[in-house]
Amino acid sequence: MKKVAFYTLGCKLNFSETSTIGRLFEMNGFQKVEFQEKADVYVINTCSVTENADKKCKKVVKEALKYSPDAFIAVIGCYAQLKPKEISEIPGVDAVLGAAEKFRLIELLGTFEKKDKGEVFASEIKDATSFNQAYSYGDRTRTFLKVQDGCDYSCSFCTIPLARGNSRSDTIENILAGAREIAATEVKEVVLTGVNIGDYGIINGEKVNTFFDLVKELDNVDGIERIRISSIEPNLLTNEIIDFVSRSNRFVPHFHIPLQSGSNKMLKLMRRRYQRELYKERVEAIKAVMPDCCIGVDVIVGFNGETHEDFLDTYNFLNELDVSYLHVFTYSERANTHAVKMAGKVPMAERNERSKMLRSLSEKKRRKFYEEQLSKTKTVLFEADEENGMMFGFTENYVKVTAKYDPVLVNEMKKIRLTGINSEGIAEIEEAETEQLIHK
Repeated sequence: MKKVAFYTLGCKLNFSETSTIGRLFEMNGFQKVEFQEKADVYVINTCSVTENADKKCKKVVKEALKYSPDAFIAVIGCYAQLKPKEISEIPGVDAVLGAAEKFRLIELLGTFEKKDKGEVFASEIKDATSFNQAYSYGDRTRTFLKVQDGCDYSCSFCTIPLARGNSRSDTIENILAGAREIAATEVKEVVLTGVNIGDYGIINGEKVNTFFDLVKELDNVDGIERIRISSIEPNLLTNEIIDFVSRSNRFVPHFHIPLQSGSNKMLKLMRRRYQRELYKERVEAIKAVMPDCCIGVDVIVGFNGETHEDFLDTYNFLNELDVSYLHVFTYSERANTHAVKMAGKVPMAERNERSKMLRSLSEKKRRKFYEEQLSKTKTVLFEADEENGMMFGFTENYVKVTAKYDPVLVNEMKKIRLTGINSEGIAEIEEAETEQLIHK
């Protein structure tokens, strides 16, 4: 039996697709092994958002060949769509597959015989029109369920539409069927993922459903205890979604909402579809009905044209906003985006300094949010990872907790009380009641 190993760079969507492709290999007689093991085939799923994507890709290829010098190396994913020729020239790479080809990997590559030089299977992105179902399984406690792909937005900094194509979605019926399959595996938490999931509902170029339609249907799937929304644009996060989540038995009080800048001038330069006033309204609407809701924020610093005053606008806006943590991205140029032609390039040293300031603010925000949760009773889903005799888990509102490792608790939900915060910034807990493992 041939062995296959995978390495995934980037987002939750990539993880869901890697896992699904892994199951396709297993259905075709391959044994899936860890990346650090000797394998006959290595599949590397790449990301275009990741900084220095080319360097990371080369490094992972080199690592794979260290474990198995004669292995077949296939590279897929967003970076593979954007730079197929360059990747095919990396020593050791045998095949590069674009967005429309990656799920046909076994069909296209056949016997996976080593090549003299890398072959490219990548059509133009306009040909990536089909939706491929995907969800992760067996890799983590939670499952990432893909509901949408591609993006019709044209943010000036972003290569995702070039790497994944236009917005398209799975049908509600297919997603519900996938959710029921997941429920049968006894996975407790599902994370809905996509490129722009708030734009869910476009099938064959027509708007058939809305994301709210999907949310209402998924809330009725038995066997899933938690559903988490991975990321949703502020202009697509409606009051009806917020109100429904606040009353839902399955959707948890956690939203991740990209901001990118707290300066209206910068939002216009980025070609975002909202101003900061709308973002503030969305946060206030959430907190009005879910005071303990965790709100995460994506923010980019050092974008072209961002002055020190613009950055301070962002810093002060976020400092005053009732959000829980930040994902901070230092702007890096991407070929074929509108932004690379823009004036006002910010020196890298200044970009890094601004990034450092916002990461420090994020730590303060997270600490404040955790402190507000102390003495409250929450439900933790424990994960399998063990570190120095301790295990970890997350509450429904995304507070990371630690407890003494107990294998019985892995993938179990337990009522706890948050009692403190340790030196690592992780919440400490005690049992809220004896024997309160939750089984629904």
